[in-house]
Amino acid sequence: MKNYEKEFPLKGTKVKGITKKFDFSDPIDRREYFNKKADKEIKLLKKYFDDGNTFIAYFLGKKGSGKGTYAKMMIEIFGEERIGHISVGDIVRAAHKGLEDEDKKKEIIDYLSKNYRGYISVEQAMEALLSRDTKTLLPTEFILTLVKKEIDRLERKILFIDGFPRDLDQVSYSLYFRDLINYREDPDVFVAIDIPEIVIDERMKNRVVCPKCQTPRNLKLLATKQAGYDEKKKKFYLMCDNPACDKARMGAKEGDSLGIEAVRDRLELDDSLIDKIFTLHGIPKVLLRNAVPVDFAKDNFDDYEITPEYVYECDESNKRVKISEKPWILKDDQGNDAYSLMPPAVVLSLIKQLVKVLEIS
Repeated sequence: MKNYEKEFPLKGTKVKGITKKFDFSDPIDRREYFNKKADKEIKLLKKYFDDGNTFIAYFLGKKGSGKGTYAKMMIEIFGEERIGHISVGDIVRAAHKGLEDEDKKKEIIDYLSKNYRGYISVEQAMEALLSRDTKTLLPTEFILTLVKKEIDRLERKILFIDGFPRDLDQVSYSLYFRDLINYREDPDVFVAIDIPEIVIDERMKNRVVCPKCQTPRNLKLLATKQAGYDEKKKKFYLMCDNPACDKARMGAKEGDSLGIEAVRDRLELDDSLIDKIFTLHGIPKVLLRNAVPVDFAKDNFDDYEITPEYVYECDESNKRVKISEKPWILKDDQGNDAYSLMPPAVVLSLIKQLVKVLEIS
């Protein structure tokens, strides 16, 4: 991804007079954080929504860049009744699973028969869905129909679409997507996420999931409250925070240890896609930065907005694992020292930029 600092100059989040250290793991603290640091912008957006206005935002970012996290946080702030998150990947997976159930299969086929227009038949498209591997792209017209089905279910909401466009030849479809789904004259916005590859690599390599509730965490970047030590493997592990899981041991998913090398081709395509989008005229754009230079962050961001690195050590006195934090200084894609931002700090930037590009006042 190219450097867009001239178009989108770096901006901090620090606000004079706010001294509280917010705990982002606490929903009440998160709400207070947004209301303190973006009170004006949140009120403007809520009024915009209450007046019956909506928009479509396309999240563009590499795998693991946080698209789903940011969308869910926007829903948390503004309400599920106002905002809908559409993950194209989730929709495709749900359709794949739905075809295994006879009732759902009939519903999907009926909808496709009425709404699908493409160069291959509905039957061929479904066969491609059932037999596809992760590297094979389904026909764009087929994906659009599945997305339209989900939009019909959500009814009229602000839409954050994650995973479309997914290829260079889909860009032209996205430019007229709001017309294709009869979404009136709503504005559409491209939201690109700039994230260093090292952050994605560490997120993938250290990701763990609870075997019971499927909650994801990260051994290095997003710890739970308690951890343990496996004497046999000589490795630390996290215990799920969900009381219903009874401190279940969280484990890595197969293939995650390979990090970004397993998805290198996809990352390069995502970079090309974002660069292509930024050459387009006539559509507003937002740039979200996951990381900022260390020197800039010191005066422009609060410490709790910076992603820490979690460190573990065994306490021999009680055989418990002690979890502590330290600053995580990474190298961005240009080789500069940088900090990765916590999700709420990135969403704060999203809120402020949306008010600007939508020209809300």
